[in-house]
Amino acid sequence: MSGPAAVGRGAATADVVCLGESMVTFLPSQPGRLADVPSFGRAIGGAESNVACALAAAGHRAKWVGRVGADGFGDHLVDAIAAYGVDTSAVRRDPDRPTGIYFRTAADRATGAHEVAYYRAGSAASAMSPANVPYADLLDARILHLTGITAALSADCLSLLRSLTEPRPDRPLISFDVNYRPHLWRRGDEGPGVLLDLARRADLVFVGEDEAEEAWGLRGTDAIREALPEPAVLVVKRGAEGATVFSGRRPEHRSSIAGGADSSVAGGADSSVTTVPALHVDVVAAVGAGDAFAAGFLSATLRELPVRDRVRHGHLMAAAVLTAPGDLTDPPARAHADELVALDEAAWGRLRLGPGWTAADRVDTDRSPAPQEVHPA
Repeated sequence: MSGPAAVGRGAATADVVCLGESMVTFLPSQPGRLADVPSFGRAIGGAESNVACALAAAGHRAKWVGRVGADGFGDHLVDAIAAYGVDTSAVRRDPDRPTGIYFRTAADRATGAHEVAYYRAGSAASAMSPANVPYADLLDARILHLTGITAALSADCLSLLRSLTEPRPDRPLISFDVNYRPHLWRRGDEGPGVLLDLARRADLVFVGEDEAEEAWGLRGTDAIREALPEPAVLVVKRGAEGATVFSGRRPEHRSSIAGGADSSVAGGADSSVTTVPALHVDVVAAVGAGDAFAAGFLSATLRELPVRDRVRHGHLMAAAVLTAPGDLTDPPARAHADELVALDEAAWGRLRLGPGWTAADRVDTDRSPAPQEVHPA
């Protein structure tokens, strides 16, 4: 196989395994401060399980590995995620620790009015460690998707991620979304260095240009690549400006990660930089786009599409979520998405997507009722 971040473990049981905490989230019945909201509706949330659900909805074999309490909230999480077609057989139940929950306001996450109250300290997921997570399930995949959120949950969770990102001949392609959440880190100055180290050990990295500046003081895509020369593919998300992808390791770093996926992710002898503009989107709810973008990019990576097309599929998956009220929605039919991805630059630049666009050209199929909304943790 050729091409950046191509994956060659076709015999693996899963296309993608996503490891991390999923929680029950309570969504406000009306806008306003948490102190003023009279009631909340129940949903589920978790960056890694969001990616797994989106990939399963797109037709891939996705597995979510996590740890939940032996309680009703844990039952609800496992059932709701499985309803998307995700394999939850490797989820472990903790008899002593609860399933995490959180409450949030209706305001955009990027605004000062957004409030989140987490009740996840001491949760079942925070007890994940190299001793109690099934490695066989994690490694039996073409891609293992991790995020920086898990690293922030506890020292044991950080040990688990360090172990999984160690160079080893049998490891799948390691995908890592930085997902810097300052409030989760026990020591405010600890997170940036830990996340930089984990990202340098991965094969494929997603990072927002804004979070790279917040975490590492880096400005601009070139500075981010200079700090992260090791990953075979580095995806820098730039908001309304689109995304820039650096693919192919520099010669001095080409053999720095001796993982099982290393021979097929280097992307050839030459490095390249690809920038793809974002779409014009009529936003309904500005949540969940990052997880959806990662899912779209990973889906196209599994299909071994060119870098530009991987980014465009990421933009389209993100647009599907942004134009719907929940964090997850039906992705566009693959044939429809492929047609849009194939547009020339001028047509892509003119494309504007609004609510309901994913229904276009969708083939009617017998499907069970849509599972409930999912929200980022």
